[in-house]
Amino acid sequence: MKKENKKIKILCTLGPSSLDGKTISKMSNLGVDIFRLNLSHTELDRLEELILLIKKHTAKPICLDTEGAQVRTGYVKDNRIYLEDDSQVVITGTNLIGDNKTICFNPEFVPALLQPGDQIGIDFESVILQIISSDQKSAVARVVSGGYIGSNKAVTIDREIELPVVSKKDQAAIKIGRRHGINHFALSFASCGQDVQAFRRLIGEKSKLIAKIENKRGVEALKEILIYADAILIDRGDLSREEPIEKIPFLQKLIINQANKEKVPVYVATNLLESMVKVTMPTRAEAGDVINTLMDGADGLVLAAETAIGAYPVNCVAMIRKMISQYSQYSHGISLSELQRKESFLLNEPNGGRLVNQLFINQKGNELSKYKSLMVDKNVLLDAEQIAIGTFSPVTGFMNKQEVDSVLRDHRLPSGVIWPLPILLQLTQQEIQGLKIGEKVVLTDQTTGEPYAILTIEDIYNYDLDIICRETFGTLESNHPGVQVIKSKGKYFLGGPIKLIKRLPSKFKQYEITPKQARNIFENKGWSNVVGFHTRNVIHRVHEYIQLLSLENFHCDGLFVHPVVGPKKEGDYKADMILKSYELMLSKYYPKGKVVLAAFQNHSRYAGPREAVFTALCRKNFGCSHFIVGRDHTGVGNYYGPKDSQKLFTSLGDIGITPIFFNELHYCKKCDSYVERCSHDQINVLSVSGTGARQMLKAGDCPPEWFMRKEIASLIIDQIKQGQEVFVR
Repeated sequence: MKKENKKIKILCTLGPSSLDGKTISKMSNLGVDIFRLNLSHTELDRLEELILLIKKHTAKPICLDTEGAQVRTGYVKDNRIYLEDDSQVVITGTNLIGDNKTICFNPEFVPALLQPGDQIGIDFESVILQIISSDQKSAVARVVSGGYIGSNKAVTIDREIELPVVSKKDQAAIKIGRRHGINHFALSFASCGQDVQAFRRLIGEKSKLIAKIENKRGVEALKEILIYADAILIDRGDLSREEPIEKIPFLQKLIINQANKEKVPVYVATNLLESMVKVTMPTRAEAGDVINTLMDGADGLVLAAETAIGAYPVNCVAMIRKMISQYSQYSHGISLSELQRKESFLLNEPNGGRLVNQLFINQKGNELSKYKSLMVDKNVLLDAEQIAIGTFSPVTGFMNKQEVDSVLRDHRLPSGVIWPLPILLQLTQQEIQGLKIGEKVVLTDQTTGEPYAILTIEDIYNYDLDIICRETFGTLESNHPGVQVIKSKGKYFLGGPIKLIKRLPSKFKQYEITPKQARNIFENKGWSNVVGFHTRNVIHRVHEYIQLLSLENFHCDGLFVHPVVGPKKEGDYKADMILKSYELMLSKYYPKGKVVLAAFQNHSRYAGPREAVFTALCRKNFGCSHFIVGRDHTGVGNYYGPKDSQKLFTSLGDIGITPIFFNELHYCKKCDSYVERCSHDQINVLSVSGTGARQMLKAGDCPPEWFMRKEIASLIIDQIKQGQEVFVR
């Protein structure tokens, strides 16, 4: 195994499946180092257009991969014809649409070079022909082994034929490329050092020259090719037309080893993730092949058909990046504990680097009886559960005094990891009587008496409640719901790690997923960029607008809608109403396969800017790469300015998840869109407050369609008419 830590490059071939701006941007963001245009499959008259398209959506370099000294079939009828055994076919250089009687080869002079007795393989010997006769214009061949052939398929002749280093099309393409600043070029079928030198004269001394090793002559001349090339590329597909397939792994090792000795970068192509042309996951054999190729010493991996014509080009890039990350992680040696890590290299890293997992399910009752029992409210148990499943990572328990000081003062844990909210177990002086540092206590539901968690007490301390309220909520006003909660309890606190005995019951349990489960879902879908959305309201049109706009503008693979369903203040929407509104959206309006709905079982703190960062970090732990931050996010009343959350995010710098900021949006009739501001008269700019919408719904009136979809409004009104509770009392 290689000991050095080198940057493994990803070279990605663009084609019909990936030549669009959105896909190019996504693949670029996933870490593609070089985008490749295969001139064998690119029309010359489209080349300039494609170069401009790629340059518009990425700053990564483009490599023009030449046709080189190769023979290919011309166009055939319906792009696929069948040649029967023992039939005859005419081979010509004339540009025509081939059928089962006549086909053409490119370059056009090749048929005149064919001789009776020559054996020809088409498309990796899917069809084998034997030349019967030839003249200066064409040749007649017998079909020795029949089958289907397509347009522009590789042709192998069992006798060496002299071909030019590059085709006329290659020469024209190189001129176009250089005119547009392209300085990466690949020479196909490099056969000797002289070929490479000739190609260098065409592309210029300052260009990067990749010599492709894909025939016997190239392998035999490897040492001299390495002298003149900036890098080499092993095309295992074309090489296997001339070498038995069982020898290819050994040739790969020998070529890589020689390139490593000469310190020339070596890239490997063909069949890396071939199954992902049609499915979303590779085979185990492909995964082993990729890792072994890297262990051989390859400097880069080339995706070809996978991203050019495959159904899942972005997934392929994400998967190859993941495999490279795994290799880099373990290239210095492998331990079982490291291999059993479950964090995905495809998704955003959890806050602090690792997901906390402190589930201690099925603890026996007789074992719990030896510990003291501490009755606590639902909010404490909700926090204990979210700590245990990793939502609050890297927090492992209720905070000690040092941690609270650090969070309130610096928005960070003592370790330096960003964390904005204190996670508190708050008690009265009477409740802490008899408790000692170092002992374990069972946290028990004060309503049912059911045990849910074990706390190891590491700190018992008191704290000024005014300081907590002022720093957390920015106010001491008793009308603030967060201040009310803090002031309603004692001034003493317990700190220490927890273990969860069992999950809390909830009628929304089918929607509650852990960070680990969410990551598994995203990874299974092939998502790497996921935008998270936190809410405590039913969906309205502005929320729908900013969700889909974020999904599109930030090139995210999916949207994670994660409404909070725990205790809320009076007047807020009840959790089941929120989930029903989103269920309707999933069934009718959201793009299929692009949205995951889950429930966030925790309590709202109404802490404005601090809670905005907190909700973002929680979604980072679920695997989100982006997070929507709206106006007055997680605020209440007029306690926070419309941009206070944005200011806090900015002051904290990079927190490992990208905030997507939205200011207050209005609907403009003239623009027929949602805008922050526009040039039209105020009479055209419409606004309805959330409070106003609630009042309308309570009265049985639908808010305007631009504010809330009629089906959502009707759903809420019907629930009210049926006597169902829609709002928290």
